[in-house]
Amino acid sequence: MNKPTLKLHDVNSYYGQLQVLMGVSLEVEDGLMTGLIGPNGAGKSTLLKTIIGRVKSSGSIHFRGERIDGLPTRSIVELGVIYVPEGRRVFPDMTVVDNLNLGAMSSAARTGREQNLKLAYEIFPILNQRRKQLAGTLSGGELQLLAIARGLMGSPQLLLIDEPSLGLSPTAVTLVFETLREINEKGKTILIVEQNVPRLLKLASYSYVLENGRITNASTTNLLEKDEGFVRSYLGI
Repeated sequence: MNKPTLKLHDVNSYYGQLQVLMGVSLEVEDGLMTGLIGPNGAGKSTLLKTIIGRVKSSGSIHFRGERIDGLPTRSIVELGVIYVPEGRRVFPDMTVVDNLNLGAMSSAARTGREQNLKLAYEIFPILNQRRKQLAGTLSGGELQLLAIARGLMGSPQLLLIDEPSLGLSPTAVTLVFETLREINEKGKTILIVEQNVPRLLKLASYSYVLENGRITNASTTNLLEKDEGFVRSYLGI
């Protein structure tokens, strides 16, 4: 069993007085892709934002053995935790390469910017072809690839990816998931929120189910696919 890159214990998250996460505990193992599954409004995006320090929380969050809850987001990013939010949030009036370079925010990322850019173009050859185009001229699938590639420019030790297939065509979804597989196979640790459960289960080694702010199920992909309640709720079988 690999060592956990990320470990949450009894995490509660709040927007003002509203509690969204309740006693969440989970681990993300080094080098693996871990899925986070659940209905809309369950708190999945809130969990990612909590890890990156954008949401008020209690409980403990450890990254590579170091406690990070309570740290400012910038300090968490410096440690190598990179968040790719849903919605393909890029700067449409900037070129592809300028958007990529914006991802090199930490000191490690700035030092390794050329190496990371080479890796991004290796994994995303379409972005190399489009590097001088304005991001706003890209297709939806290409925009999602750009958002993920910009995350790679941050020299991530852990990638937090939120709903990468949302609103994409079936062809673009296939491309995005194939790319995520390649990134993971290159040794990047990933925690991913995704509504397309069948696709996610083909990629993730282990998944957690989050419902109403609580973890209700957690298992390897093989065991989840044999869980009748899970299959009924999330695979429609």
